[in-house]
This record gives sequence, C-alpha cells and structure tokens, in this order.
Amino acid sequence: MILQTIPVGRLQANCYVVGDEDTREVVVIDPGDQAAALVQHLRGESVVVRYVFVTHAHLDHSGGAHDLLEAFSDARFVMHALDHPSIALQAPSAASWYGHAVTPPRAPDVPAEHGGTLEVGRHRFTLLHTPGHTPGSVCLAGEGGVFTGDVLFQGSIGRHDFPGSSGPDLLRSIKHHLLTLPPETRVYPGHGPATTIEEERRYNPFLVNPRATLGFDVD
Repeated sequence: MILQTIPVGRLQANCYVVGDEDTREVVVIDPGDQAAALVQHLRGESVVVRYVFVTHAHLDHSGGAHDLLEAFSDARFVMHALDHPSIALQAPSAASWYGHAVTPPRAPDVPAEHGGTLEVGRHRFTLLHTPGHTPGSVCLAGEGGVFTGDVLFQGSIGRHDFPGSSGPDLLRSIKHHLLTLPPETRVYPGHGPATTIEEERRYNPFLVNPRATLGFDVD
C-alpha cells in the first residue's frame, strides 16, 4: 500500500497520501498547505488522485484543498457538511496567521457521513464522524490504520476550546469510535508521530484518567 506522510505549513500538519501500489489510485488526506509542492510531488509519483479528503475545517488541514482539486479535476472532494462552511469563515483572516490567502474549496462531492466508505484501488476505508474538536471532524479507518486529524494524537487529544468545540463530545468520539478499533490499529494523527490504539488506551493521560486531566468523563 502507498502510505506517505508529508508535513506541511507553519503548523506542520501531516498530509497523507494513501493508496494502491498497483493501480496508483490515492486519497490525499488533509492537504493543508504548500499545495503547489504537493501537486508537483503527486505528479512526480505518477498517481491518480481519486479523492481529496479533509478531516476538518481548520486551515492547516484544509487550506490547500481548493488548489489540489483544481489541479486534479477528476478527484472527488470528501468532507463533512457541518465543517465545510467554516473554511470560508476563516479565510479572511488567513493571511495574518496562515501566511497567505486561502481560496475555500467547492462544496463536497461526497458528504463524509458516518459509516460511509471510500475505495481506492483494492483498499477500502470507513468514514467515522468524530465530533468534538470541530462539529464535523471525521476520521478515516481501514487497512490496519486510522487517520485521526486533530481528534487523537500520541499522548494527547484535540483542543476543545474553539467555537463549536466540545470536550465531552470529543472524549465520547474517541471512546466510542476509536478505542473500539483493534488494539494494533496504527493511528496517523494530524500532527506529530504515529502511534497505536493500544498505546493510547494504556498510556494517554487524557484517556486513562480523564477526570484528573480534563475535569470530566463520559460513558
């Protein structure tokens, strides 16, 4: 399987290129910045971009989506409908903190609904709606891994102090949709190194003792 991690932008968000080595079909996950370089890289790899998938609206994950969709006109855009409008709301402030202007991408071609699937060559991935960091945060699980955006990190969880965020929803999403995955599942987060579900279940302080670290717990 093709699996490439490309940190992009000021916040070094992880953009992932995932797909089938035989058909060269890929999904590009969270093209948050440096779109021109990503386009050049993908063309150099001779891949077929089937999908551009954005886990959530924050610009460090969504800021390059428009440019990739323009460059790869046959690619389908996948994102949750709850988060898509937030890109346009953030775009006017992009230059001041993001470093340059951002063009919001078109409306999703494939709404990222919980339980939906994406097929890339012979590989199949399931969409998991995991609200909390944002209302429309979505993870992508399959082939022994899960791409978690800013929901779950090595030793940490996503921020939940933004407008529209919810700490209880975030913790509930992790417990119900991520920790229920097989323990050996590789976790590919939106920032930082990969980990596993078992490692986070056993050692992540926000999951081991949420009352002490977060001040609340959920069933």
